Amino acid sequence: MNRLWIGFVPFGIASLVHIAALALGADQVAAPTKLVLMPLLAVAVFWGGRGSRWGTTYALLFTAIALSWLGDGATTFFPFAPTVPMMLLCFGMAHLCYIWLFWRILAVRRVPPWAVVYALWYGILLAVLWPTLGGLLIAVALYGIVLGGTAVAASRCHPLIAVGGAFFLASDTILALELFMPDVTPAWTSPVIMLAYCLGQGLIAAGVIVADRLRALAGDAETAGATP
Repeated sequence: MNRLWIGFVPFGIASLVHIAALALGADQVAAPTKLVLMPLLAVAVFWGGRGSRWGTTYALLFTAIALSWLGDGATTFFPFAPTVPMMLLCFGMAHLCYIWLFWRILAVRRVPPWAVVYALWYGILLAVLWPTLGGLLIAVALYGIVLGGTAVAASRCHPLIAVGGAFFLASDTILALELFMPDVTPAWTSPVIMLAYCLGQGLIAAGVIVADRLRALAGDAETAGATP
C-alpha cells in the first residue's frame, strides 16, 4: 500500500517549487510550474490506481483534474476570453464532477451536522463580496453553490476527501478575496491560496484512491461471504 504514494512525490515537489516561486516573486518559475501541477496529479492517480477496476470513479476524478488544469491555465488556454469567467466555468464543471463522485458513488455516511458551517460560509462570503462583484454577481453566486456543494458532498466521504474538500473551499475563498477585494489582501495571499489548493486537490485524489480500494475490498468480502 505504501508504494501507492510514490506517485504523489512529483506532484508534491512541483507544488512546493510553485509555492516557493510565488512567495519569492519568481514569476518565470511560478507560471510554468502551475501548469504542471494537475498533469502530475493525474499521473499520481494513475500510479495509485493501478490494479483498480477503474470505471466511473476514476473517469470522474480524471475529468475533474483535467477541468481544474484548464482553470489553472485559463489565461494561457483561453487568451480570447476574459480570465475570471473562464476560470469559474472550468472549475465549476470540475466541482460538478466532484459532487457527482462524492455524493453518488463514494459517500459512506449522511451529511454530518458540522457541515452546516458551509451554509454559513456561503452567506457570509456572498455578503462580503456583493458590493464588488458587479456583473459577475450571478456567476460567483452560482460558483459558490457548487464550491460549497463539493465541500458538503466531501463531508460524507472518507476523511481524506472531507479534509481535501475543506482545503479546496479555503483556497477558493481566499482567491475570491484576492480577486475582488485586492486592497484588503496581503502580499503573501497567493502562496497561501496555492498551498491550500494543492493540499485540497492532493488529499481529494488520495482519498478517492483509498475509498475506491476500500469499496472494492468490501465488495470482494461480501461476494466471498455469499459464496456457499
